[in-house]
Parts: sequence; structure tokens; C-alpha cells
Amino acid sequence: MNLGEIGAVLRKARKDRELSQSQVAKTLGMSRATISGIENGTVGEIGVRKLIALATSLGIELSASSRRGRPTLQELPEERRAAESDT
Repeated sequence: MNLGEIGAVLRKARKDRELSQSQVAKTLGMSRATISGIENGTVGEIGVRKLIALATSLGIELSASSRRGRPTLQELPEERRAAESDT
């Protein structure tokens, strides 16, 4: 998952909670522009602590895993659901 995809998940979570970028930014001590940049995947640099704080405030858990060349049979349905929900 790249930063743009993470940003889309965070945007959806924020909108699902009916929060504005300004509200989230104020709560976390960040600028609205930073929240916008994260959500759009255009932020120049973002510290992992800020990203974790934002995700946590929206009820999202970030995790890291090794990238494999091909998905497992268990991952295929998850990838399909994720792709369908993005459309």
C-alpha cells in the first residue's frame, strides 16, 4: 500500500465520522493543509508518528508486512473487495 492509498483510507474514515479536515487537524495539532496532503498523497514528507496519530484518531490501525510478489489465496478475495470498494 502506498501513501496515496493510505490517504484514501484515512479520508474515508474521516468522512465516515463526519469530521472536517480542520477538526481533525486541530485535535492533533497539525495544519489542515497537512491533513489534506496526507489524504491526497501529496504531502512532501510525513513522520510516522504523525501518520500513526492521525490513523489512531480515526480508528484505523496501521501495520507493516513484507511485500510478496503474488497474493496468497486468502488475500485474493480481500484485494478484490478493496478494489471494488474504491470504485
